[in-house]
Amino acid sequence: MARIVSLLPSATEIVCALGFQDQLVGRSHECDFPPEVARLPALTAPRFDPEGTSAEVNDRVRRILTDALAVYRVDAAILRELRPDVIVTQSQCDVCAVSLRDVEDAVAAWTGARPRIVSLAPWGLADVFADMERVAEALGAPERGAEVVGGLKRRIDAIAARAATAAHRPRVACLEWLQPLMAAGNWMPELIEKAGAINLLGKPDQHSSWIEFAALAAADPEVVLIAPCGFTMERTAAELSALQNRSGWNELRAVRDGRVFLAEGNQYFNRPGPRIVESLEILAEILHPDVFRFGHQGSGWRRVTDPLHASA
Repeated sequence: MARIVSLLPSATEIVCALGFQDQLVGRSHECDFPPEVARLPALTAPRFDPEGTSAEVNDRVRRILTDALAVYRVDAAILRELRPDVIVTQSQCDVCAVSLRDVEDAVAAWTGARPRIVSLAPWGLADVFADMERVAEALGAPERGAEVVGGLKRRIDAIAARAATAAHRPRVACLEWLQPLMAAGNWMPELIEKAGAINLLGKPDQHSSWIEFAALAAADPEVVLIAPCGFTMERTAAELSALQNRSGWNELRAVRDGRVFLAEGNQYFNRPGPRIVESLEILAEILHPDVFRFGHQGSGWRRVTDPLHASA
């Protein structure tokens, strides 16, 4: 049996979905699903205070990067004690989680057999599934990887086919950060399209991008979805006033029509793992409530109680 360390929440979910949860021996400080993984030792920690507003967090991370420091620490001593055969990490974003370079540095001085490092880099939806299959291959279970991926794709296809029958495709702006504003990219534009809508801002298969409020105002979306990376809905709601107090916010069509929504970015949209399908389900029932009802309202998303509108 392989001893597995996962240093990324989505990777932990992938390992568990593939049936290897009992072989996990270590995790990142952010790995929290399935809940049972909380018993495992955490091998990473941020070099900054992650509490506070999105503006404060952004400033702290920028200062670290300006000093050419890693955003996260890896506990190399505990990692070595755990003697993993496989380490799953990522090379896509140094801000989101511990980087491939950090992991390579942590094992550089090891003597004898070194663990296999599997680095994930999901730019778009196809990459999410390819990464799942690569993890399965590294764990000696390619057939299981194909089975899990096949099941997820069938669920996505079924939702997309049903969404295509909706009478209207709303124009959607998805925000991944509040201060400054960031438009969701990567797999999000494709999920929005599959949910039966038109994506307005972020680019598919590209990193999420900083935008000015003027770009949001010019797009004038019918729906605004707010799902900051790493934030719960409660944390996002606590700083919504920074957006609502902007000049021009109340003139947006989505605000006037009461179609501004918060979503669990931390648990769903920003985790490119098996629950990417639940992310699509959330989008589908937000955008087409007359067609879809998966039961995610309240836990996965909620309508913003705007000063101009009552909550749904």
